[in-house]
Amino acid sequence: MITAPHDGASRLTAGALRLTEARSENPAGIDVGSYLTGLYEHCPFLQPSTVRRMTGWTVYEVTPGSHQYAVEAELFYAGVQAAEWVRPLMARPNGLLACENVVILGHCADADHRELLAWPHWALKNLYGPVGVMLGKFAQGAVETSRAGRSIPPPPFSFLPVRAAVRPLDPKFLKNTPDLAAALAVADDDGRDVFEHIPCEWKAVREWASSLPMPPRR
Repeated sequence: MITAPHDGASRLTAGALRLTEARSENPAGIDVGSYLTGLYEHCPFLQPSTVRRMTGWTVYEVTPGSHQYAVEAELFYAGVQAAEWVRPLMARPNGLLACENVVILGHCADADHRELLAWPHWALKNLYGPVGVMLGKFAQGAVETSRAGRSIPPPPFSFLPVRAAVRPLDPKFLKNTPDLAAALAVADDDGRDVFEHIPCEWKAVREWASSLPMPPRR
């Protein structure tokens, strides 16, 4: 069961995700080290972040029999927790190196990991981009190439990275969502409640996210 902070309160979800490893820099249940080493050449911030112990991992497993909507909801709230962990770190020395990763293991009854990540990622990216938090998504085994055309090591597990945005660089990754790219380029965390105008229940968040201009399908 996951709690999502909102105005000092806690919101409980239904138990579709089980916490298997609390936040750690080197979780025992997944092979983080060798995977990160393979990513260093693709991200100049990653190695300094790990050296300074500013990259964290929290590992969840899908509860057997859980369905897509319930897993999405809990994955979203786990992402909120990660984003709210990152926000106060961004103003500190080396704050641009702050990165929290939400890992999901196990199988859902009616969706694969790529589908499970899609809506939470889209909602979180749009909620937190304007305050300078960047979201990504990586499905286990997905083969991708960098902007330079080089192959990126396929992830051995599925996860949502939640990190401080690099304003001169990150808008270039959002060319298919120009409004979000523009917001990220001038993002400044003024301490606002990102749920000020949106109820934090997943149903309302998902409806709001579905109303936003979607990037073209590839």
